[in-house]
Amino acid sequence: LTYAWIFNEYPTFVHQDSRRFVSQETGNLYIAKVEASDAGNYTCVVTNTVTNSRVLGPPTPLILRNDGVMGEYEPKIEVQFPETVPSAKGTTVKLECFALGK
Repeated sequence: LTYAWIFNEYPTFVHQDSRRFVSQETGNLYIAKVEASDAGNYTCVVTNTVTNSRVLGPPTPLILRNDGVMGEYEPKIEVQFPETVPSAKGTTVKLECFALGK
């Protein structure tokens, strides 16, 4: 499976950059330092790479609040490292750690 996100309407896909990341492990979309231009609807697209079929999730709105209320996204650190990570000498190991919320 591969994951991608549509911003507002197809064919505008979210492109990864220094502020945006799509985890190919979970399908989660992460946006750092949200800006006014990030407001809109986000739709997850899951593609089966064997059959090349796609399924779209429901649109999820991102709305910027100016009242200082954080809602359900309080600050937290999300780490899901295994206790040990076996690897061969000279290989690259990637560990992900995310700070979420405001």
